[in-house]
Order: sequence, then C-alpha cells, then structure tokens
Amino acid sequence: MDRFLQHLLNALMLGGTYALLGIGLTMIFGIMRVVNFTHGELYTFGAYMVFFFAMTLSTNFFLALVFAMVLGVALGAAIEFVLLRPLRGASIDTTMLIMIGAWIALQNSEQLVWTGVAKSVIHPFPAEPVVLGPLSVSWIRIFVFCVAILLIVGAHLLIHRTRLGKAMRSTFQDRETAALMGVNINAIQTATFALGSGLAAAAGALLGPVFVLVPSMGDMAALKSFAIVILGGLGSFKGATLGGFMLALVEEMGAGYISSGYRDAMGFLIIIVVLIFRPTGLFARAERIG
Repeated sequence: MDRFLQHLLNALMLGGTYALLGIGLTMIFGIMRVVNFTHGELYTFGAYMVFFFAMTLSTNFFLALVFAMVLGVALGAAIEFVLLRPLRGASIDTTMLIMIGAWIALQNSEQLVWTGVAKSVIHPFPAEPVVLGPLSVSWIRIFVFCVAILLIVGAHLLIHRTRLGKAMRSTFQDRETAALMGVNINAIQTATFALGSGLAAAAGALLGPVFVLVPSMGDMAALKSFAIVILGGLGSFKGATLGGFMLALVEEMGAGYISSGYRDAMGFLIIIVVLIFRPTGLFARAERIG
C-alpha cells in the first residue's frame, strides 16, 4: 500500500505540468483549428530560458521562471502573427506543413545555440525531501505542482470570467457570428496561440529544474500533449486537465509495477483503449472550450 501511495503522489506532482501542456494545445486547436506541431519546442524553449536567466545571467530563480513564461507567450504571438495569420483561410495541409517546418527550424535553432550537451538548472530548494510517514516528495516537485495548479486555475478563470475568455469561447462556437458581434478574430487568435504557447513554455520552465535539458526534449512532450488532448477530447479544458493527470498516473503505475522502460508506452496504450471505446475522447461534447 505504501508503494502504491508513493506512486500516486508522484503522479499527482507530475500531472499538473502535463495538464498545462494539454490545455495549451487543446485551446489552440479548439479555437484556431490549427495542429500546433511547435508545442513541444515551446516547452523546450521555456526550459532553456530558465537555464539562460538562472544559470547564465545569474538571475533570481523565481524571476527566471516568470521571464521564461512571458517570453513563451511572446514567441507564441510571434509565430501566430508571422506564420499563421498570412495563412488564414488556407487549407489545413498548407498550415500543417508550415507548422512542421517551424517545429524543425526551432529544434535545430536550439541545437545550434545550446549544443547537444545536456544541461541542468540549479534551484534554491533543499535537497532533502519532505517526508510524510512512508511517503516522500522533493521540495521542487511540490513547488512545481503548486505553480501548475495556480496556472490551471488562472487559465480557467480567464476563459470563463473575462471578456477575453468570452470572446474566445464565442469564436470557438461560431466565428462568423462572433465577428458580426464585433469580436476581433485576428486578435483573439493571436491571444489564443500566445496563451497556449505560454502554458507550454510554463510546463517546460517548471520541469526544467527537475530533469536535464536537451534540444530534443520537446519531441516526447509534444507526443504527450497530443495524447492528453486525445484522452480528454479536442477542445475540452476539463478533459485536458483530467487527461494530464490520468496520463501521469498511468505512466507512474506502469513504471512502478511493470518496468520503467515501458513508462511512455503505458501512456499510449491507454490512449488506444480509450480510442476503441470512446473515439472522441473521454470528455468530448458538442460545445467545448469550457
């Protein structure tokens, strides 16, 4: 039982950042109908920005996290403005090819700038874990979980309690009618892509101090993002959140009770099962982004 509870705690600590990845991706697809192949590279970008500010410039660790998230939002807005806005109305094939090209360009840029040597971020938290009876968890993972939850709640409030969120939801439901009601569709799509990108960068910034940094780290993050969205249902905020925690739980239990080598495989196995019985995802419904 102690072992099971420890795995459950580990999954909970990781699930928050997985949820951030899924929420960012499902927002972009739900509102813009764009498959964001750069999502994993934005995750990598956030991690390397923390390294740059905290380790290279010796900036305060917490400020480095904030800067990384803000720059992730800015990079997302730039990608949308430069690459996607000129393609408004283009076929999905053209958009996908452009985004795949952007993904390759970003990853190779990271390889050029940071080289292939693994890097690590030193954080200010104690090395000794928090011990709760038979359970233990590191301070940095507790911090990561708490910040991830705050960001998830903040994103939920933004979508449901602000004028921007109302405009985003109306754009998702009926773009033409929203435009007739005075919604600036271009601005909403830029804001959506920027916010989704910022959440991906936030996940990378938070997990950067936990794992080592390599330029290809975004590949698996992107795969897991798509897996989470498939689990939860495209366009479902709640589904992306719960899907993130579900994927973390399946991975942790698979690594703990079967083999750590099958950690990632277990997550994709549960996706196959879900797709067989629920092709639209666990929480899909007619109207989403909410």
